[in-house]
Amino acid sequence: MTNVKENLADFKAQLAEKARLAESTLAELLAQQTDIPQQLRAAIDYTVKAPGKRLRASLVLWCCELLAGRINENAKFSAAAIEMVHTYSLVHDDLPAMDDDDFRRGRPSCHKAFDEATAILTGDALLSLAFEILAKQID
Repeated sequence: MTNVKENLADFKAQLAEKARLAESTLAELLAQQTDIPQQLRAAIDYTVKAPGKRLRASLVLWCCELLAGRINENAKFSAAAIEMVHTYSLVHDDLPAMDDDDFRRGRPSCHKAFDEATAILTGDALLSLAFEILAKQID
């Protein structure tokens, strides 16, 4: 039983480490986007920085470690892009025309914190930016 607890603790620690790496890569990539209007920038930051496990990004990073022996820059960029796509899907899913959810990850959803039009543009921007990052950053 102790071994199971130790493995679970190790998994949680590794997941937290991968999540931090994904979040720092996201922050770095978003900081490079200087031509985004202020309100859209605020909405993107609000949604991307919402608390989450970053499981999808962590899986990308673990796969890279498994196959390449270490996490490389391409994996970091891919992990950030995966999180952008996932966040886009959550923002659009919460919209009034979809599930009409008022809360996401314990806080007001994007269309409640800003407005519906901004939420739509936020999701669209995140989806487009994810593919732009993959096209420009990946070797």
